[in-house]
Formats: sequence, structure tokens, C-alpha cells
Amino acid sequence: MSPSEPASEDLSLLQLIDRLEVGPVRTEPRRLVAPYTIIHQNGRSDSCELVYRYEEDVFGLAGDPAEENLTALIAAQVAVNYGLFCREIVFHGPFDAADRTFLTEMAALAARDVYVRKLLRPKPFFTSWVAQVPVVRLESYLLAQLRFPDAASAAAAPAWEVSESRTAVLSSGGKDSLLSHQILAELGQETHPVFVNESGKHWFTALNAYRHYAARVPNTARVWTSSDRVFAWLLRHLPFVKPGYTRHNWPGYPIRVWTVPVFLFGILPLLKKRGIGRLVTGNELDTTVRSSHEGIQHYFCLYDQSRYFDLYLGEYFRRKGWNVRPFSILRPLSGLLIQKQLLRRYPEMLRLQTSCHRAHPAGGRMWPCGRCEKCVGVMAVLTAFGGDPAACGYSPGQVERCLRELPQQGTWQEPYALEHLAFLLHEKGVLPAAMVGSYRAARHSEMMKLRFDGDASDLGDVPEDLRYPLFRLLLEHAEGAVTAVNDEWIDFDPCSV
Repeated sequence: MSPSEPASEDLSLLQLIDRLEVGPVRTEPRRLVAPYTIIHQNGRSDSCELVYRYEEDVFGLAGDPAEENLTALIAAQVAVNYGLFCREIVFHGPFDAADRTFLTEMAALAARDVYVRKLLRPKPFFTSWVAQVPVVRLESYLLAQLRFPDAASAAAAPAWEVSESRTAVLSSGGKDSLLSHQILAELGQETHPVFVNESGKHWFTALNAYRHYAARVPNTARVWTSSDRVFAWLLRHLPFVKPGYTRHNWPGYPIRVWTVPVFLFGILPLLKKRGIGRLVTGNELDTTVRSSHEGIQHYFCLYDQSRYFDLYLGEYFRRKGWNVRPFSILRPLSGLLIQKQLLRRYPEMLRLQTSCHRAHPAGGRMWPCGRCEKCVGVMAVLTAFGGDPAACGYSPGQVERCLRELPQQGTWQEPYALEHLAFLLHEKGVLPAAMVGSYRAARHSEMMKLRFDGDASDLGDVPEDLRYPLFRLLLEHAEGAVTAVNDEWIDFDPCSV
């Protein structure tokens, strides 16, 4: 199959998959299996299985409508990414009205961000055919018709019995989840670190942290999933994606923008079984962003990490009777401040931090590559705050090369954070060029403060019993707190409100 030439200024040329069918789901006490099947108009079909595997019994007897509803929703999340490329997506399972609205609205958001941020911007993953995709302003970029042939009229499920004293932390080897867990534990919360083990090399970045937590932290859990295999299988049905793109180790993903819910929904059976009432993710302030490209609004492919999604998901869970509150305790923090907090408060955890696109095994542990954009960011920020990148596995030669190439290579942070990073490094005398990528050194003290603006970060996002103990703890290694007033940051005390 090869993509056809565009016949008109519309996006029908992108509908390269005739029908994608998801389910029906099969379950065992510790396993969920959902077939993904592509069916073409000529009758040719191809299938792949999405699998989730748990280390304890989480599913009961077949025929439970509530369980069938939950497992169908888990299975559906991968497909949310492909509403721009299918003529039809069929979701098998007892989806109620709230589910159908949720999947339709999220598929529309994902389709728009894929179109704007993936297809309309140059990407090394794609063939030159993508240059022919026209810029079209549509009310909706969800080209697929979503069908729910087994839809239920209402959710046939009692409310989940959960405790707000139990908190699940979606965990990995990144600074965000490490800091989130350590803070919650220090505040005396009953924590349940839950790691999602994708079957490919993505798991390498989490392995050091998982081994540590599994050996030392009660309630640590792991959920294995084949989602990365399903993503790769789906890409083979999009002929504009270069074959063998994974060999080049390019950062990012060719298509998927709906990734966090593949993990979040996958761990819900554990939360239900353990009676966990809170779900913490390590999302910071700069993942809540909106912008426009050619007059088309989008979320920078970060909607599933944004505060908007936390609020939407929390309301959706309440309508379902699941009584799980999703939130992040790091929303007021910049990426710079998160790394500083981990360095200053929990320096022993730095040896577990693996923020790298190409981590690799050696000597019984995982090591960062020292060259990718994520590695560059970790080395630069630790150096700026007087930390030793060797604690995260970096050699002196890698650090030297990082600082030498930083003015040209740059790294990922919000723009003011990059300017402040350049300022800190230049002030220490380790960055003579006073540049990080295209950003010139400039002091932005608000990057090192807790920021509350009512949009990306709000005081009320954190449950009341945690709110002030959390802010007092964070302020020990922050330079104060600010709130947005008429587009200016004004100092204030969040513990006095």
C-alpha cells in the first residue's frame, strides 16, 4: 500500500487505514489481552495483541459488567492516537455515554495535535510525501468515525471503595517521579509506586529506580504492557513513516501523542484492588501550554500531561464513580527547580535518575548515553546548581563535551528557564558563550520560585490536607513563591492563603 496524491485541499489523503477494531478484551486474574485488527476494503486484515500483565490478581470472574467496562477502556487508549488516519475505529465493549464522550473528545484533541505538531512540522521520521499534506483549518481533525457496537446505556458499576490516605505514584527513572515519591513519603503518606514496564528499551530508563524501590519500598508494583509493540505495528500501516526509523535513535515519537493514559488506565485495576484514592503524576508547570500554528490551536502534544487533563480526568472519574483523584504535586515548579529540589533534598536518589533517550546496560545497571538532549539537560542543570553529574552516571568527558556543545546544541526547557540556565552557568564561569541553543543568558528569578497562575498551576490542585505541608517543604529549597497578576509575577506566601 502506498499513499495516494492529494486530490483536493482536504485531509482525506491521510485516511490510510480503512477500519481499526479494538477488542473484545479477554482477561485472566493477572492478564488482559485485547486484539487490535486492521481490516481493509479488499478484505485483507492484520492483527496484533495489546497485553497488560500484573504481578497480583486484579481481575475476577468473566461476565462482570463493571470489570468489562474498565478493561475495554484500558484497551481503547492506544487507538486514541489514530483518529486522523482511519476511516473508522470500532471499539468493542460496554462503553457508557461518559466513556463515548471521553474517547471522542480525546481522539479529536489527539488528531489535531498530531496534524499540527507532527505532520506540519519537519520530522526525520517521515518520507518527503508528508510535505504534500495541506494546511487546512477544520472544526475537527478527527477524521475517523468512532463506533461502539456494544455500547451500554449507563455504567453498571458501584462506586469504588478507596482511601484518600493511599497514593499511587506513576513512577519511572525520571527526576519528576523520584521527587514526587520522596516528598510524599517524607510527608507521611502511604505511597504505592507503580511502574509501567513497556516491553521495549523504554524500560531501561526506569530499571535502576524500579530495582531500588522493589527491594526497599513497600507497595511497589509493576505492570508490563506490549503497548510499544502495538504502536510499532500500527506505524507499519502508515507508509509515510520511514522503515527502520528506530535504528536512528531520533528523540520523540513519529505519531503518538496520547501516551500517559495508556499507562494511567493500565494501572487502574491495581488502584481499585488496593483501594487507592489518589493518583500522582510528575508533571511540571511547562506541560500546560496552548499555542497556535497557522491559526490552528493545539497543546504542543502535551495535553495528557497538562493540568487541563488532570481536571478533565478527575471529573470523568467522578462521573464513573471511581473516586480516584489525579493530580501533580510539582505543577508550580519549573524543570530547573525540580532538579534542584532532588539534588538538595534527596541527593542519594540521583544515582537512580535515568533521563535518557538511549540508556544502556553495563555492569548490572543502566547507564545514560551522555549525548542525547535529555542527558545534556541533566548534566547542564546539575552543573549549574553545583551538583556532580557523576552521581547520575556521567563521566567527566561527557560533561565537558556537554558544556562545550551546549551553546549550539541547546536542550529542552521552557524559554525563560533556558535563559536562566545560561545565566547560572555563565555566572559560574563554565559557559563562556553565555548561550543555551538560541537563548541568551538572562536572570529570571521566577524560575526558581513556586509559580501559581490559576491556569497552569493553582493552589487548589493539591488536596487540602497536603497543601500547606507540601508548600512549606518545597519552599525550603525554592527562592520564594509568586502569583500572576496582570501578566506579572508578584511575590506572595502560599501558606498564608
